[in-house]
Amino acid sequence: MIKKYLEYLEYQRHYSKYTIDNYERDILEFLEYLERENIDYLKLEYSDIRLYLGYLKEEKHEKSTSISRKLSALRSYYKYLCSNNKITSNLFSLITSPKKEQKLPRYFEYNELEELFAVPLLDNKLGQRDRLVLEILYATGIRVGELVKIKLKDLNRSERTILIHGKGRKMRIVNYGEYASDILDMYLNDGYKELNKFNSDYLILNNQGRAITERGVRYILTNLIKKTSLHKNISPHMLRHSFATHLLNEGCDILSVKELLGHESISSTQIYTHITNDQLKNIYLHSFPRAKSK
Repeated sequence: MIKKYLEYLEYQRHYSKYTIDNYERDILEFLEYLERENIDYLKLEYSDIRLYLGYLKEEKHEKSTSISRKLSALRSYYKYLCSNNKITSNLFSLITSPKKEQKLPRYFEYNELEELFAVPLLDNKLGQRDRLVLEILYATGIRVGELVKIKLKDLNRSERTILIHGKGRKMRIVNYGEYASDILDMYLNDGYKELNKFNSDYLILNNQGRAITERGVRYILTNLIKKTSLHKNISPHMLRHSFATHLLNEGCDILSVKELLGHESISSTQIYTHITNDQLKNIYLHSFPRAKSK
């Protein structure tokens, strides 16, 4: 039954291989636990699940994030069993995930971005490419996995838009501004022609002229940050976080930011409101008459 479920995730839900592998591992771990405890996986009781969660927390010392991930996998699997009439109800739907510590996303201040963007030298192909990576990630807020999939046909340079192939094969249009447009034109007219030895239709290429990988983008960003005075570990997501945070700081509404980021749920976007609380407090103190100093 597990094999059919994994095929369902791949061909009908279009989950990534990474997610499917994690689900398979978490489900098999649970089934091994049930076998040791002599419990039939099709005849679960609510108490069996609670004992398993206690086992993960007390004996395996799993973190809340890990337990939540395992619960998500099992909830999905048992929902599948229920829809295929293997069980009458999904008891995992009654179990809430443990509260996890919410880590605020790290982002760059405006002046830090200016220093970072000044690092790539624009008189050579790699410098132009590296600057374009920075500009697009920040200008659009796209994920690094979306960046590496961009092809030339996805660009509409006259409208300054890019067709993005997102998670679950969902597509959306993102916009970019004048800074990104200028470096894109420079790259395509100069550095890209020199890099593109194999007539690739991908936009961002590696040193050998092939489509760059997510790992390759991270390598580029790590090398760039080393050439600045910034004492930060950089990741592609930091530019995405900066994009969202700066939009909210400048007054963009959260629903628009949600759409720009390609989030399915507003709950994924709400984490950025914690970052902007200080900004809102300053606006309040300077704007509300009875909040100002006497």
